[in-house]
Amino acid sequence: MGFRLERLSMEPVLRPVEEHAWERAAVFNAAATLWRNRIVLLYRASDQPFGLDYSHAYTSAIGFAESRDGIHFERRPEPVMRGVGPQEARGVEDPRLTRIGDRFHMVYTAFGGREPSDFRIAVATSRDLLHWGQRRLLLDEPNKDGALLPARIAGRYFLFHRRPPSIWLAESTDMIHWENHREILLPRAGYWDSARIGVGPAPLRVEEGWLLIYHGVDGRNTYRLGAALLDAQEPWRVLDRLEEPILEPETDWERNGWIPNVVFACGAVDVGDRLLVFYGAADTYVGAAQVAKSEIRFESRRAA
Repeated sequence: MGFRLERLSMEPVLRPVEEHAWERAAVFNAAATLWRNRIVLLYRASDQPFGLDYSHAYTSAIGFAESRDGIHFERRPEPVMRGVGPQEARGVEDPRLTRIGDRFHMVYTAFGGREPSDFRIAVATSRDLLHWGQRRLLLDEPNKDGALLPARIAGRYFLFHRRPPSIWLAESTDMIHWENHREILLPRAGYWDSARIGVGPAPLRVEEGWLLIYHGVDGRNTYRLGAALLDAQEPWRVLDRLEEPILEPETDWERNGWIPNVVFACGAVDVGDRLLVFYGAADTYVGAAQVAKSEIRFESRRAA
């Protein structure tokens, strides 16, 4: 039982552009949505090389790309969002998109760079994916991997976030004051996700509940993708969790880059009979994968 993602292309769908200073080093970790019959990616771009120790003076921005098939993309020459103010002095990172009503909410990591834990979960809103306003912090604590559930339940918003090493869920009636923080998914000793985990794209509604795609890291710092099933009305309840990863680094461009052996998803779209998942590869490229919705199966309804 379970399922695996199949690569939509054996090559990256986005690569760095040497002629663009803001995205000449890396493009990765792309949010995704459908807009006006096109697949839109809002991707993280870096102007300089970087590593695990944050010692390189890179800055991140958010770029815009659109496509009809999920493989061939047209890109804008300038970013749609750059960092503003001290908390975003080193940029805006790892966006996740959620549409609620007529507004898109982009949850992202605001990185100040004043010390290694100077990152916060922030949000911006837009009606057209190009012009972003109402930027503010969602959680004023060292935190990242934030994503909003794409629905209100009983008048409440739900925010996924990471307090290491686990995935947490918080609730709010106004998207300002967050409460009832719950640890809903933990690393598993002896598994591929034993060291730490974090939410991937905003969860997708499937027949049985909410499909949560997440990244998991092992003791060798290899990033893979996994999947869990959340209850439709009580998303803090984990109904099932696959034992095996649904995608892992296998191609040369997933194994070799600024951070080797990484697949890290921030975006997924429902295109009818399939789900398309867009992921950062080795913190250098953007890849694309797919799964038929009919193949998404979980083994049981046990709590994970």
